[in-house]
Amino acid sequence: MIRILTDSASDLTATDSARPGVYTVPLSVTFADGTGGLDGVELTADEFYAHLKVDKVPPRTSQPSPQSFMTIFEDAKENGDQVIAILISSNLSGTYQCARLAAESCDFEDVFFVDSRTASQGEGILIREALRLRDEEHLPAHAIVAELEQLKQRIRILAVVDSLKHLHKGGRLPAAVALVGSALGVKPVLSVVDGQIKLADTARGRPGAFVAMFKNIEKMGGVDPRYGYALLYSDEKGVLAPLHHYMHENLHMTGGRVARLGPAIASHAGPGCAGLVFVTKE
Repeated sequence: MIRILTDSASDLTATDSARPGVYTVPLSVTFADGTGGLDGVELTADEFYAHLKVDKVPPRTSQPSPQSFMTIFEDAKENGDQVIAILISSNLSGTYQCARLAAESCDFEDVFFVDSRTASQGEGILIREALRLRDEEHLPAHAIVAELEQLKQRIRILAVVDSLKHLHKGGRLPAAVALVGSALGVKPVLSVVDGQIKLADTARGRPGAFVAMFKNIEKMGGVDPRYGYALLYSDEKGVLAPLHHYMHENLHMTGGRVARLGPAIASHAGPGCAGLVFVTKE
């Protein structure tokens, strides 16, 4: 069997997580008061957002422990399974390197690593494609990975956020960029391309930020409908209304996934986030 291994930063929906052979290793989140826990295991999204509302200091995230990977690798080795590990961008977390070291530590060689160069449902797109290639195309692991390496180059994330404070404090965004994106009355539009978080645009107010986001979708090459899309939100699902309308009325696309950011990613995105994950056209 080919197992698909990922991390909790992938923000997989419950349906995707429950598919056969999918394993998720949790990152951990710690608040300023020392509370927190393993993302999705000891700390639910509801608990996280309740704490986030009252805590003025952004929480910290930590990569999974090597043992959490080793447990899965050792079990796969014992059962003669292969593993494809699709993990958050190595530019954003040490999770990818931790997994490689864990495989070396337990002498597990039948594993293929994919540095997704993305996060959240960007990883999710790769995971769902890996499952399709495994279950419908019946491709071997090495061929699946070759396809994923090509696909990951076309995955884009665009997001409107209330503030860049969390990303800056977490070390994911340079101070100069955070300063530009935090000007009074300005709402930043962020992008994740090739593993890098960048300030894609700025606009006055949230409505203007959504217009800027829509323009950036086209600048990036548009949405390839073959892979669907995902809408991301942090604490309030209602912030997705302009994105829903644009996707349905302007692009005539329906059936996109809606996913709530889990604690690991929301620790950096902060409250009020509305995002779109898609694959660009070829």
